[in-house]
Amino acid sequence: MPDKSGQCLCGAVRFTATRWDENVGICHCRMCQRWTGGPFITVTLPVDAVTITGEDRIVTRETSDWAARSRCGDCGSPLWYRQKGGSEYYAAIGLFDDHDGLVLNHEIFIDRKPDTYAFAGEHERATEAETMARFASSE
Repeated sequence: MPDKSGQCLCGAVRFTATRWDENVGICHCRMCQRWTGGPFITVTLPVDAVTITGEDRIVTRETSDWAARSRCGDCGSPLWYRQKGGSEYYAAIGLFDDHDGLVLNHEIFIDRKPDTYAFAGEHERATEAETMARFASSE
């Protein structure tokens, strides 16, 4: 598995991941919609497999009781979502230099998705209630 690298819009924050999950997830919750201006499309990166340059440029904000969202403090690009104490970054797919080998696997908060768009193909789709039940069972 070759490394995956990426950066924010201005290049102040760069990262390289030696491992990642090729499954792409999409979140339609209202927080992600407001944070990214649309759906948050992510790839999961294990924290221990990521090297970051420009960490001093990253702004992280707790956005719920269980998670925080990070962005570049210079250009504002959304970077990743991370659960408190979690071992993974849910990194924005648009950051990656190369999108090859990634597959849409699931969407969450599907009942919060605006009706102006839809992602094609067969993949898991979970409502807000189903998603929150999963979060509760993993705690």
